[in-house]
Amino acid sequence: MGFRGLFLAVLILPGSVAADNDIPEQLELTKVTDRVYSAIGATAPPTYENHGLNNNLSFIITDKGVVVFNGGDNYLLAEAFHNSIRSITDKDVKYVVNENSQGHSMLGNSYWRDQGVPAIAQNEAIDEFKHQGEAKLASMQRRNGEKAKGTYVAVPDIGFEDRLELNMGDLKIELHYFGPGHAPGDIVLWIPDEKLLITGDLGFHQRLLAVFPDTDTGSWIESFDRMTAQLDPDIVIPGHGEPTTIDVVTRETRGYLVFLRDAVIEILERGGGLDDAYNIDQSQWSYLDTFEELAAKNAGRVYQDLEFEYF
Repeated sequence: MGFRGLFLAVLILPGSVAADNDIPEQLELTKVTDRVYSAIGATAPPTYENHGLNNNLSFIITDKGVVVFNGGDNYLLAEAFHNSIRSITDKDVKYVVNENSQGHSMLGNSYWRDQGVPAIAQNEAIDEFKHQGEAKLASMQRRNGEKAKGTYVAVPDIGFEDRLELNMGDLKIELHYFGPGHAPGDIVLWIPDEKLLITGDLGFHQRLLAVFPDTDTGSWIESFDRMTAQLDPDIVIPGHGEPTTIDVVTRETRGYLVFLRDAVIEILERGGGLDDAYNIDQSQWSYLDTFEELAAKNAGRVYQDLEFEYF
């Protein structure tokens, strides 16, 4: 499936190039539709050099104001993103939606709270951030140094369980939780009129997904299947990487998860060990960014998760 006429324009905004590796005054934006724009993060781990912008920050323009998807990694980065929004529209930001409990989704809430903008997240993400927010903040501060200035833990104001609809006048915006995924409280944003889906970290492409110690890959597949069974998007903005189609995200998220689980199950059924998992041939996915950093680690974590089902 192609983009069906979708035109993606990259806007290099004034002030987007910063001296001395400072966080820029504004971020580069990709125009996805007339209403939706994204700052596409690096398909790499968060670093001092990329300012923690290694995920996608998106916004939607409606008659009643702007909805932002992802708070950002830190206060100054969120401020730069807000400056980018102001270069496109004079409408106020009404809500910030956090895709999950990760720092680069929630730590920038501190900036938005100071602007009086409420943050929304799924209940599990809120609980996780309540307990781990200070640790996530400390980790970001160690990485970002002076770029962490102003950032504090701002727990989301509005929680929901499975579904929340935002009343934005001319545009219907739905938030869905389909179940466990990459991190606690992974949610998606769906715009039915535009057939546009922001998957957050439920969907990856261009970079290899990461399996965390608390990631249940089997549940992730089930959540992904519920999402694709209920929604039929023409345009997908994934958690990382440029806008694409659901076919691409399905191949490089669900496809990879199924491949890795099947390979580990085969090892377990023949009595193999953890070293065999580390040596699984994953070369068919080597074109994805972060492959070298994550492939073996992912296999080891899937093995450790699945071995309890066999012993």
